[in-house]
Amino acid sequence: MKKNHSSFLDLRKFVAPEFIFGVGARKLAGRYALNFGARKVLLVSDKFLHSKTSWVDEVEQSFKDAGIPYVLFMEVSPNPRSAEVMHGATVFANEHCDGIVALGGGSVMDCAKGIGIVYANGGNILDFEGVDKIPRAMPPLMCIPTTSGTASEVSQFVIILDEFRACKIAIVSKAVVPDVGLLDPEVTISMDPYLTACSGMDALTHAIEAYVSNASSPITDLHALEAIRLIWEALPEVMVQPSDLGWRAQVLMGSLQAGLAFSNAILGATHAMAHSLGGFLDLPHGECNAILLGPVMQYNYSACLEKSQKIGEIFGLSLEGLPETVAAQQLCQTIENFRRKLGIHNTLKGLGVQRSKFSQLIEYALHDACMATNPQVMTVEDVESIYEQAL
Repeated sequence: MKKNHSSFLDLRKFVAPEFIFGVGARKLAGRYALNFGARKVLLVSDKFLHSKTSWVDEVEQSFKDAGIPYVLFMEVSPNPRSAEVMHGATVFANEHCDGIVALGGGSVMDCAKGIGIVYANGGNILDFEGVDKIPRAMPPLMCIPTTSGTASEVSQFVIILDEFRACKIAIVSKAVVPDVGLLDPEVTISMDPYLTACSGMDALTHAIEAYVSNASSPITDLHALEAIRLIWEALPEVMVQPSDLGWRAQVLMGSLQAGLAFSNAILGATHAMAHSLGGFLDLPHGECNAILLGPVMQYNYSACLEKSQKIGEIFGLSLEGLPETVAAQQLCQTIENFRRKLGIHNTLKGLGVQRSKFSQLIEYALHDACMATNPQVMTVEDVESIYEQAL
């Protein structure tokens, strides 16, 4: 039988930064800032981490040990606003900084990326929406993720809330890939159980959507499948053993692998629809993904049959040979059972979503950059049906 090599013939690129993984990685921030020639650093973080953990103090100490002055910027909301990015860029310029360190979850890292974009290019952060719209390189950027979800520390994505249009914008460019990611499993222990579950479901969604993306490749598939396996096994264990550093490290590794996959293969309808919800109604991203993932996988099943069956194998399902509608329903139900096992019981209705908002949500979702790489083309009626199913 002749082997099909067609997947190796498609033109694809793969972009990834340097990253350090392991306990104590956070303490290397000062050394890396020095390596990148920074003379003064803007440390972007949030008030929770500053007041409730020692992580900010430890990173500050690494700057002191390296002899590098720094300025703290903590005006970052969940779903970071364009105004916060603009404020941060002003602080960066006024304080004569030349390097950025982000310590926090996806919101902090995306805000830090936005600050670098605006400082280097001028204008408003909203001007850079879209793909490859950043002409000048940012200052050196080092990211220390405190959640195991967004993988912004290795991705070429920035998601910012446009508070004027009430929607999230996506900025996609290799110019926003950080110079280094410092992934320390120890700092993820600061997440509460619900954030752990939601960020883990975000990472799982990254992996699944990257795997079935119409821009996937053999390289992204390797990372995506490993991420699915790692997260599917470890996330339930973390929920019952939240202080177990080994399980925390496995989820963080899964998040990293998912990030390497989706940064290059892009995502799909789950993220497009979650971005719409998060922007229009200011809802938590990971929770929206958790609620939408099952229905979207059910919808996409027939368009990515073999890959859906492979995902099912990791989930412990035998889908091959079943009628497609039956198999798709099983896959959806398995995801639903998994997220409820993690403690995510909400529905879109429970988050306050109303049918009267569907038309605006659908419009934003269909224009989201992630919709272009969904394996199945979606219509207004398709998106409406999935929102309805998740209600």
